[in-house]
Amino acid sequence: MIGTFESDGARLGYFEIGAGVPVLFLHPTPIDHDYWRPLAGQLPGIRSILPDLRGHGVSELGSGLPVGGFSRVPDAPVLTMAQHARDVLALMDHLKLPKAPLAGCSIGGSVALELWRQAPERIQALALVCAKPQADTEANLDRRAATIAAARAGETQKLFDGMARNLIGATAQKRRPEIVTELRARMTLTPEALVAVQAGLAIRPNSVPTVVTIGVPMLTVMGGEDPGITRGEMESYQAAPGGCEFHLLPDAGHFAAYEQPARVAALIAGWLRRRAG
Repeated sequence: MIGTFESDGARLGYFEIGAGVPVLFLHPTPIDHDYWRPLAGQLPGIRSILPDLRGHGVSELGSGLPVGGFSRVPDAPVLTMAQHARDVLALMDHLKLPKAPLAGCSIGGSVALELWRQAPERIQALALVCAKPQADTEANLDRRAATIAAARAGETQKLFDGMARNLIGATAQKRRPEIVTELRARMTLTPEALVAVQAGLAIRPNSVPTVVTIGVPMLTVMGGEDPGITRGEMESYQAAPGGCEFHLLPDAGHFAAYEQPARVAALIAGWLRRRAG
């Protein structure tokens, strides 16, 4: 099922799979909602709500994005975590959901943390997959500036080819080589959207101080083959007063929930059952 809604002048889309308890799933970039589809099909009793984040999939980027927030590229438009969070709240209002559990991978996790800062009363529980709370390091900021320069130079397709190879775990690529082509096909951001997303990630706030305010149950999942996240970074969530259940999948990469949908679905389903109990 596909639906659309309006948020701050942009038309955004979402999909639904299954019926039961509503749970929102926020995808990583540069993939769209389809990242969660294999997992959502293995969650009986769950109504999986899969929005396309602004600028991804069927969702518009919109106009009037702020410029100047990313000092390394001062003329770049910036798609902030705050904007994404407002979009998710608009979707929840559209669906008449006063509150719901949220799951997020990578940027989806950063959006979920921003949503907690904006409207904690709307979140029942948080599941974060390959989504660290720390802000970018100086080296990461340099890489984002280089990505923006490459996108503006017309190298978007080359960038996506590299992301598909590097972010999918080596084990998944060996077991199922076609996974690279599958995920690469879902990387459809325009150069303008890629620039805005990268600038937004660059200025996302450090969420470590936010963690100690999270009073709802948390589940965190990390891929041991994720090149951009350490175990220590993910274990920062253990400071959450609502409790945090941590799982390390040693043979998964950054796109762990797509690489191992049955395994991650079982973790989420079991966690939700225990939380409900």
